[in-house]
Amino acid sequence: MKMINLKKLKNRQSGGFLIKLNRIMRILKSEFAKSVIGDDYSLGDNLPHVAFFGRSNAGKSSVINSLVGKKNLVKTSKIPGKTREANFFRINDAFYLVDFPGYGYAKRSISQRNKMIKRIFWYVEFSNVKPKAVFLIIDINVGLTILDLAMIKILKANKHRIIIVANKIDKLSKSAAWKQLLLIRKEAQDISVLGYSARTNQGKDELIKKIASFV
Repeated sequence: MKMINLKKLKNRQSGGFLIKLNRIMRILKSEFAKSVIGDDYSLGDNLPHVAFFGRSNAGKSSVINSLVGKKNLVKTSKIPGKTREANFFRINDAFYLVDFPGYGYAKRSISQRNKMIKRIFWYVEFSNVKPKAVFLIIDINVGLTILDLAMIKILKANKHRIIIVANKIDKLSKSAAWKQLLLIRKEAQDISVLGYSARTNQGKDELIKKIASFV
């Protein structure tokens, strides 16, 4: 009877799984699915959610466009705070990327800002669809603000997985970007921090792998 080399079999299976995972996470299809103004975040197909939060003008929409390889899947604007609804985008017919309105835009009225925050809080705390992970988009040049730290505190209290994406890394030299990432990681403590550029796609592969690990 021929003996089976378990080590070779394990390596072969592992390699096959990695190839399959890489194929799954090549984003081949992305489409707008739904806009939500309110508290109904269900889409009826039970696909997992990956949520994107961040301050106004941190570049959330641009990061999503960069990830899917489209310039206009998510509408972007030079005017901060224009998005007022949560937008769902179906990816590979396998999961949703959810782009929430940016928070902290000072030129909005207090009532408008409160509405944005309430929508995010409802999704984080009470929605019947819990995201697999929350990606917090920040501007690497600004770092973590008081509002970002408050959001992290709320996300942790509700036991959400958090990944910080430090966008606009292309605007800094390599040494300056590295110093900024070190400072952000120190302040973020146990939360993963990824450098990213929506303009050059720097960090795209790493971010897609991170999403793959959750969905």
